[in-house]
Amino acid sequence: MTARRIIKVGSRGSELALCQDEELLALLRPLFPDLDFQVITVRTQGDINTTGALAEMGLGIFTREIERDLLAGEIDMAVHSLKDLPTELPQGLTLGAIVQRQDPRDVLINRWGCGLKDLPEGARIGTSSPRRQALLNSLCPQVVTVPIRGNVGTRLEKAQGEDYDGTVLAAAGLNRLGLIQHISVYLEPEEFVPPPGQGALGIEVRADDQEILDMLKNIDHQDTRSAVTAERGFLEVLGGGCQLPMGAYARVSGHALLMNVFLGSGSGTGSDVFVASVEGGSNDPMQLAKDARAELAKHGAAELLGTQAKSGGLRGQ
Repeated sequence: MTARRIIKVGSRGSELALCQDEELLALLRPLFPDLDFQVITVRTQGDINTTGALAEMGLGIFTREIERDLLAGEIDMAVHSLKDLPTELPQGLTLGAIVQRQDPRDVLINRWGCGLKDLPEGARIGTSSPRRQALLNSLCPQVVTVPIRGNVGTRLEKAQGEDYDGTVLAAAGLNRLGLIQHISVYLEPEEFVPPPGQGALGIEVRADDQEILDMLKNIDHQDTRSAVTAERGFLEVLGGGCQLPMGAYARVSGHALLMNVFLGSGSGTGSDVFVASVEGGSNDPMQLAKDARAELAKHGAAELLGTQAKSGGLRGQ
């Protein structure tokens, strides 16, 4: 009896990451019933360091070790939350597929079950995201943002404890974990702009592995790829790093691609927040990214854009 070919799928070992793996495998197994898919969990620096500020640890803290194993041939593909994946991939790696995106929105969870505008004065909202902090300070300056770390379950538990009144999380993560009952309100992405790629899974592979590339063509979702390419392109034209709060949300509408972008000063006051909306052809997402940067400059962010280019980048999470 011939042994079945094993395809090794690399992933973080968190409960959410394992749910994301199953989402991918539910697409691949029916298409390739003669293959065995084996999930290989990898501890990343972001998993090891559970107390450091994410914004200071930089992009790639949840992906570097997985990419190392992929390049070494220890795994055949890697599953990432696309918002965690830097825009510049290591030489020899490529995105073989971008799976159809789930809900891109952030959600607010709080003890009163209310929306942003109704949060009481001094409400303590937990977040370690410079983007979420800047947006919260801009849209509801009456709240106090408090640092919070941990996986989704840990942050939910902390948000219901004595030190917090609530938190902001990604809708897709709660949906994948079956925890949507905790949501107080969904935050519309045109106003509370998500980070590039939120809700989407990116499948990273070796660029010369044609067999795996051909396999993944079957699950690549073109509208999602166009949208997140524009979002990640916006981060790239801003510098590709992670020093200022930013967000980008794109969606396909017919033959058009629409995108809302956000850029903050990083001052923590919410006073210097710039937003813009752009529209272009869905066949040229990188041009839309460039247009978004230009539109932000027209909306008053020219000086901030020049400053970040010299200092090194953006904080997108």
